Parts: sequence; structure tokens; C-alpha cells
Amino acid sequence: MKKKIVIIGGGTAGITTAAMLKNKSLNFEISIIDPSEDHYYQPLWTLVGGGIFNKEKSMKKMKDVIPSGTTWIQDSVKTFDPESNSVYLNEQTDPITYDYLIICPGIQIDWDKVKGLREAMGKNGVCSNYDYNYVDYTWKFIQKTKSGNALFTYPNTPIKCGGAPQKIMYLAEEFFRKVNQRNNINVEFVTAGERVFGVQKYREALERIIKDRGINTSFNLNLTKVDGQNNIAFFTNAKTGEVVEKEYNLLHAVPPMSAPDFIKESPISDNAGWVDVDKFTLQHNKYKNIFSLGDASSLPTSKTGAAIRKEAPVLVNNLVLYDQGKELIHKYNGYTSCPLVTGYSKVIMAEFDYDGNPLESFPFDQSKERYSMFLAKKYGIPFMYWNAMLNGYTG
Repeated sequence: MKKKIVIIGGGTAGITTAAMLKNKSLNFEISIIDPSEDHYYQPLWTLVGGGIFNKEKSMKKMKDVIPSGTTWIQDSVKTFDPESNSVYLNEQTDPITYDYLIICPGIQIDWDKVKGLREAMGKNGVCSNYDYNYVDYTWKFIQKTKSGNALFTYPNTPIKCGGAPQKIMYLAEEFFRKVNQRNNINVEFVTAGERVFGVQKYREALERIIKDRGINTSFNLNLTKVDGQNNIAFFTNAKTGEVVEKEYNLLHAVPPMSAPDFIKESPISDNAGWVDVDKFTLQHNKYKNIFSLGDASSLPTSKTGAAIRKEAPVLVNNLVLYDQGKELIHKYNGYTSCPLVTGYSKVIMAEFDYDGNPLESFPFDQSKERYSMFLAKKYGIPFMYWNAMLNGYTG
């Protein structure tokens, strides 16, 4: 009798992992639980917001990316009972049982934690690249901005693709130059953090770019409220608690994010709400037949598709070893990658591990802006995503 693997999430992590398992031709019955009709390649949304692509290029129907030979259960998860190896769904009455559970539902966008943000979105210059429904407004409002303040925010929570909040800023700043409006516009990065990027090598490169292009920075400021009618953004200083008001003509807002509520409220989460797994083996720290990868996991690395590309083979190989009663010898080192778009023809290709050590793939200094890396971001990586990664080939 085949053992049952249930995968929660049909995003990058879920589809890649399911495909890798199928490619191994193992004696498993695989099901994927996801309520969505569509599957998105979200890294493309930076380029959509910059007017380079139409958003439709980032989407395919879920039925077209589900690996053949797996079962798609189009429903959402209500809760878990790991003691009885069961998953309870919102629509389906009977629980789904499993021998192995792989949890990768992605990250939750908490729009309502910023007062007035959801109501302001798509109006009066307020936009965000973090939603398929809103990303069109980014390019629309960049083109309409002729003067005043263009604010680009970063929240006080983990987010998917930590470089994305400033990538769109660099594209907007270059566009303002192209249309001879830059002298009339204050471009400002307003972040709840204390620096523009966590890894020193790439941070220093970005700081030089910011200085050279006359971009202003404000640190320790977390967006907490948007008054869309009066074009005022309210920020709370993380150190003093002081509320700072900033007027804007363009506000690219990055909402806070967290693990999905059904994860936070379950017995499989850690104190911060993420799926509690060993950061090297990706096995749950308590329930050994549960594994997790991707944005909802507790892995202390940047939440990117590139990280998943390295996480998935570790998880799959370790799950197979565990099923065979063997030691989990495969280790994930925290590798992640962030193609930092710094203009319409330039990318800094940041690659690093858990400790912030660069793990560069090319025989040159990747902290320098390069056109070749822009082409990789625009064409190479999306092609690899659709044609290799989602088919279980991660390189």
C-alpha cells in the first residue's frame, strides 16, 4: 500500500517539492491542498510595477502546474491534528490523513495591520507590488508622479523577497530621470529597519547607489496608518514610539506579513507563529513525519524562490531517508538569492547563506551592477522557473 504525502500549498515550494517527489518514482501517493485557481511567479511583479511586463505573464492556471500523477484538493486548511496525522479543511467535512505532511502555504499579507491601507490602495498614488490585483497601479502612479514625495516603505516584520521594497524605488527613480522630473521629486526609502540590506557586501554597494542618486533614507520608521484622502502616511519610530507624518504624492507601501493564521493557531508552530522545523534538515522539531520549507517555515533565511530551490532537494532527500529509517544527512545552509534590480538595465545579484556570507555563483564580483544579471532576472530566471523548477529540476 502506498504511503500518503500531503503537501499544503500550491505555490513555488509545494509544486517544486511535489514534482521532485514524482520524479523519484517513489511509492508515494501525493496530494496538494490549495484553494487557488491561479499560480503566480511573484518575482516578476517588480518588473510589472516598473512597466517592463504585463502582469498576465506572471500567472498560469493552477491546474496547468500541478504535477501529473498528483491529486489537487482545491480547498483551504482549517487546522491540524498532528497526533492523529490529520488535516482539517474548510469545505470538505472529512479530514485528510497522511503518513507525511509537507507544509508550505506561503506567507500571509496582513493589509489590515496598517490602518487605512487597504482602503487607500489603488487611489491617490497608493500602490504595492505585493498583490496581483494592485501591481498595475504601481506603474500607473509612477508615470503620474511629477513632483512631491515618492515614499517606498519596508515593514517591521519578515516579508517575502526582502529586496523588493527598494527594487521598485530604483526603477521609479530612474524613470523620473528619464522624463526630466527627478529634480521635482524627493525619492525616499522609509524602513522600519536600521539599514538598507542585511548582508554587508551588498549593503555597501546599495548605500553607494543611494548616495549617488540622491535618494533619502529614513530608518526605524514603521508604516502604521495611511490617510489616503489627504495623502499622509503615518510612521511609528521603533525606538522612541514617536509618530511621524509624511506627505506623499506616491506611496509604495509594503504591508506587514506573517505566517497564515491556521499555522499560528496550530500545535505545529513556534513561538513566532512559523512552522517549527530544524533549520538544517527541514524536519519538524516535534512531529518527525512533518517537514516544511518556504515562506511559512521557521528557517531563518530570506523568503525567496531561490531559497526554495535549495530547500526542496534537502527536504525531499531527507524525507526519503526518514521513510527508510536512515539518518537525515542532507543539510540546508541557508542559501538564498536576491536579484537586486537597481535600474532598467542593472542588477546586483546577491547570494548568501545563513550567516550572511556571500555564496556567489559567477566568477565575478556580484556586488557590482551588471546588465547580464538584469537579463537573467528578466528572462533567464523566469524561464528556469516555469520550465525546470516547477518540473522538479532545481540544478
